[in-house]
Order: sequence, then C-alpha cells, then structure tokens
Amino acid sequence: MLEFLKINASHGEGGGQIVRSAITLSCITKKPIHLENIRKNRRIPGLRPQHLTAITILQEMTDAKVVGAEIGSTELKFIPGKVKEGDFIGDIKTAGSISLILQVVIPVISLSQKKTNLTIKGGTDVLWSPSFDYTEQVVRKAYKRMGIKFVIEKIKTGYYPKGGGEVKVKMSSTDNIKAITLTERKTNVATVLCTFTKISESKILDEIKNIKKILNEKNFSVDTKIKNQDAIDTGASLLVFSVDEKSIIGVDSLFDKKIQTFDINMDEFTGNELGLDKNLADMLVIPASLAEGKTILRVKEITKHLETNLFVTSKITGCRYGIGRLKEGYEVIIEGISNSGIKQ
Repeated sequence: MLEFLKINASHGEGGGQIVRSAITLSCITKKPIHLENIRKNRRIPGLRPQHLTAITILQEMTDAKVVGAEIGSTELKFIPGKVKEGDFIGDIKTAGSISLILQVVIPVISLSQKKTNLTIKGGTDVLWSPSFDYTEQVVRKAYKRMGIKFVIEKIKTGYYPKGGGEVKVKMSSTDNIKAITLTERKTNVATVLCTFTKISESKILDEIKNIKKILNEKNFSVDTKIKNQDAIDTGASLLVFSVDEKSIIGVDSLFDKKIQTFDINMDEFTGNELGLDKNLADMLVIPASLAEGKTILRVKEITKHLETNLFVTSKITGCRYGIGRLKEGYEVIIEGISNSGIKQ
C-alpha cells in the first residue's frame, strides 16, 4: 500500500506557499504527499488557477498521479514519477503570477539532469508575488551561487487584470547544490530598474527621481534602468536591488494607479545591512535544504512565508534548521541533506 506523507496545509502562512513547496519537494525526493486543509482560512478556500497551473506542469513533467487537482479543492494527493525531457507550456489563463510558478518548476528541472525548456503564460508583474525583474535580478543570482542556473526571457509583459504575459525559461542542469552564506551588505551601489506601459514617461521619471533622492541621502550611488514595454493593461513595476559577495537585497513594487505612485517601502532596502531581504529568505529554503553544508542567512525579520517553508521543507527532506536572534535581526542556519539529485 502506498504511504503518503500527510501535511496540514493550513500551517503557518496557510496559503499557496505550502502547496508550491510541497509539490516541488515531492518531485525532488520522490515522496508521495497528501495535503489537507489547503487555504482553509482564506476568503476563497482551496486551490486557485495559479496553483493548478503549477500542479499541472509538474504532473506533466514527472508523469505524476494527482487526485484533487481542481479549483476550490482543499485536499490534494500528489504521486510523482520520473522527470521527462521536452518543451512544456503552462498557461495560467489569468493574471496569476508567473514568478510563483517558476519557484516550483526551476528546482525540479535543474536537478533532473534533463534537457527541458519551459514557457509560462500569465502575469509577469502582479500583486502579492515577486515581479519578473525581482526573479531575474535577485532570485536568479542567488540560485546561481547555489549551483542552480537558469535564463529567463520576458516575451510579453502581463499586468493585472488581463495578464497576457509570457516568459521562456532555459535551464542548466546541476547535480550538486552548494550552501550559501549571506550575512552582511558591504556595497553602497544600488540599481533601480523600472518597466512601464501606457503611463506618462515624465511621471515615471519623477518617481525614479524621488527614489534616487532617498538612496542618495542614505549614501548610495545609483544606477537606473528604465524600459517602456508593451502590454494589454496599464502598469509599471519597480525594483531596487544591490548585490555583493555576502549580500543580495531587493525590494520591488507595482505602480498604484489609484494614488499614482509606487507603493514601495524604501526603509526595507536602505535600513537593511544584513545579507538578504525577507522575501528572498523564504525562496532559498528549498535549495538550502538539499545542499551540501550549512546555509547561513541573516535577515531583518522572520516572515510567515519563511516559517512555512522551513516547516514543510524539514518535514519532507529531513533537513535541520535553527533560528537565532541578532541585535539587528535574525540568523537562520539550514543544514542541508547533501542529496540534491532527483532520484530516477
């Protein structure tokens, strides 16, 4: 009789994060999982379209057997098979986040040792998820240091509510994930990257000018990159980031059309002299759990997403972790299981 690892999906953040992490690790470890209480306490409980897209892509890529993969389902059984080579297309059919889908499939593809190309259609820059630029400039660089290499190309920009975005992904395989140490920012160079559609360029330039002023007052030198792109809907996306040997820190924001400005918390960037931002921290838990050695991350706060990922990852992989209090934040240590290759 098949033995499932049962996971209470209402734990911690209680949203889609635990679903994404669990099915990713199921494919990597080859452990069948049984998720219960999916998004139980949300206004609209159960699986949503972008969760189903992630499940469907991994189901197709791994010949998985799946029970409960439908809109509104609060229970899911996922039995992974062997990863296949080929070209795969995932269409969310809404403005659901492409970046969140990438968090699911990139570790699986990279560790599979298979030649795989991926196209995802949906939202490239939407609320409550990393922007495309954050994924490319922050997540990709952190993953590269850990041995997970990928190239992403934005074919079309997609904002809420119509989406219409398209991203292509090319992967390089890896058989050994490396531990990483991100503890202290040394650089005073920041990059401001902005993409916009159907908004006055003068308005965008004024916004960038204000951001640069804040950074300059905090003794940062600033490099700016602005791109006017086509999209179905009006929108704009802003990323402020810095990278050095011991830190990767990024803060992103969408243009709020109601108040006509970027709703960005610059204190999260200028006031953070540790190793990484709070959002990147939870995204590094899965690769860190599979790495050889101890990953050390210093972060300003422990978010619900980070707590959730530490919980589900340790439950599935058996990795060990600890959290220590620092004067200026927290230190998270994750001891990987030194077994990053997918079992075939």
